[in-house]
Amino acid sequence: QVQLVESGGGLVQAGDSLRLSCAASGRTFSSYFMGWFRQAPGKEREFVAAISWNGGSTYYADSVKGRFTISRDNAKNTMYLQMNSLKPEDTAAYYCAARTRTAPLASQSGYDYWGQGTQVTVSS
Repeated sequence: QVQLVESGGGLVQAGDSLRLSCAASGRTFSSYFMGWFRQAPGKEREFVAAISWNGGSTYYADSVKGRFTISRDNAKNTMYLQMNSLKPEDTAAYYCAARTRTAPLASQSGYDYWGQGTQVTVSS
């Protein structure tokens, strides 16, 4: 089992940047494929980005490609999401998750462990 705690959210203006962190504890962090999801008010949770065990492969939703960068530091048991050129439509609660099942990367069903979320609000 792994415990996940997100941090780094906040209120920013359009065009600003934020870096989210996801600190992991418990079983070996480096054994998990990791992902970021987000959920805006009144909407379903959606995939944002994912990263392989050693960080060698990354995957992004089209809506964030070119603006967000996912990374991880296995020595620190931490994953990051660097968010640049933020837009009001990026406003959401952001969740990190550890992937434990064989499923499409963007499918929540593949992730068994979730953090509590961190709120990102982008004003226009």
